[in-house]
Amino acid sequence: MATEKNPSQSFTLMNELVLPNDTNTLNNLMGGRLLHWMDICAAIAAQKHSNNIVVTAAVDSVSFKESIRLGDVVTLKAYVTRAFNSSMEVFIEVFAENLPQGEKVKSNEAYYTFVALDSRHRPIPVPTLVPETDIEKEKFDGALRRRQVRLILAGKMKPGDAQELKNLFL
Repeated sequence: MATEKNPSQSFTLMNELVLPNDTNTLNNLMGGRLLHWMDICAAIAAQKHSNNIVVTAAVDSVSFKESIRLGDVVTLKAYVTRAFNSSMEVFIEVFAENLPQGEKVKSNEAYYTFVALDSRHRPIPVPTLVPETDIEKEKFDGALRRRQVRLILAGKMKPGDAQELKNLFL
């Protein structure tokens, strides 16, 4: 297994067509269906990075900014922003495109966290991530703060132990 990878090695692009069975009574994509697609796309990115089976550990604040309509093509883009011991943070963006009208909008973005597992379903170490572009470096640096917030909210870290968060205010 490689010990280092860059975000482009985990980049995943996925397209879905919004069909009638995917919509609510307003002919908008159901939020649960979108979350399902986002989880799949993000999991593929995490599996590419870790070369192992992964499970979803956390999903951070998904907000629905723009409605996605019946007939739209949904494009999901995901890549690993940072790898920790056995977990990885994945950033995912969602775009909706009305092909006949030629309109494309960004509708969602979120951070997902995955844990890589071995054949006995136990956490396994993952390769480190080496960011290359300025955006990748910014997301990499922010990942530690986002991780500390997740751990505090899950009751796995005391706020006083979150040094990266403290550094924002000192």
